[in-house]
Amino acid sequence: MKTKSIAVAIGALAILVGGYWTLIPPGATRSAASQTKKETPGAQNEKDAHASERTVMSDAKLAAANIVLEPVKPAVLSDTLVLNGIIRPNQERLVQVTPRFAGVVRQVQKRIGDRVRRDELLARIESNQSLTAYELKAPIDGTVIDRQVALGEYVSEQKPAFIVADLSSVWIDFAVHLKDLARVRVGDVLEIDASDGNPEITAKISYLSPIGLADTQSALARAVVPNNESRLRPGLFVRGTVTLTGRKVPIAVKLSALQTIGAKTVVFVREGEAMEARAVKLGEQDREFAEVLDGLQPGDMYATENSFVVKAEIGKGEADHD
Repeated sequence: MKTKSIAVAIGALAILVGGYWTLIPPGATRSAASQTKKETPGAQNEKDAHASERTVMSDAKLAAANIVLEPVKPAVLSDTLVLNGIIRPNQERLVQVTPRFAGVVRQVQKRIGDRVRRDELLARIESNQSLTAYELKAPIDGTVIDRQVALGEYVSEQKPAFIVADLSSVWIDFAVHLKDLARVRVGDVLEIDASDGNPEITAKISYLSPIGLADTQSALARAVVPNNESRLRPGLFVRGTVTLTGRKVPIAVKLSALQTIGAKTVVFVREGEAMEARAVKLGEQDREFAEVLDGLQPGDMYATENSFVVKAEIGKGEADHD
């Protein structure tokens, strides 16, 4: 009797299992398996994308490419003001040379651009009073920047014949607009760009005019700048950047380190033997540094110079992968 009950139970179970498989649509188990397989390539692609944003570069390779690594650290962001200026002769080192007596020019010894020493002959003039010639000499060491006489010309003591200037020091006059006047002070440091391909010149504002100019609604700010190498020529325009205030930020990178990959701004960070592209969120910046709000930690070693070489290496790796 017991054996018969067991046989009946097994039969019922078989019918149940058979009915279950009958209810499952054909291919359902294959679809589930396929779904599992589809998830795997997605995860692999994500992994490949991460790997494509880094490249292995040994220390020797970095050195050969002149890639400089520096630690991420705090920096002071400067508030600056850009001013346009013009170079002028230093009026405190300039002399107008005027004839002592009216007469006729019998000899002209110097022309514009000539350098002269003190007491060097500039011209000879025959006096109308005595009919004898007297010499017109340079009163200082300097450069002839203007000449208003010619051979045989009549001259008088009312008009300068020459202007001699010592150009070893020049004035640079900057225009400060009305809205910026309250921000500029005597003693402010500025960097002067002469647009000649040479390094900027550091100077200080030594004079701020108390009188404004009606036509430009600006006032004059002046810097006295050494010019021993004659790099600064009167009459040429320059640009000056005044440093006003500074704000310290805890994490900053040099602007030269910033690159773009796709739509992301990145910095290349040293990770073992690899250089990895780290996406960064930037805050304020000045002419040298950018504040980093997210993406880096203090002490991270990053490429500050020639970071474009790392970007090119990553690009080559992506091309090989494709």
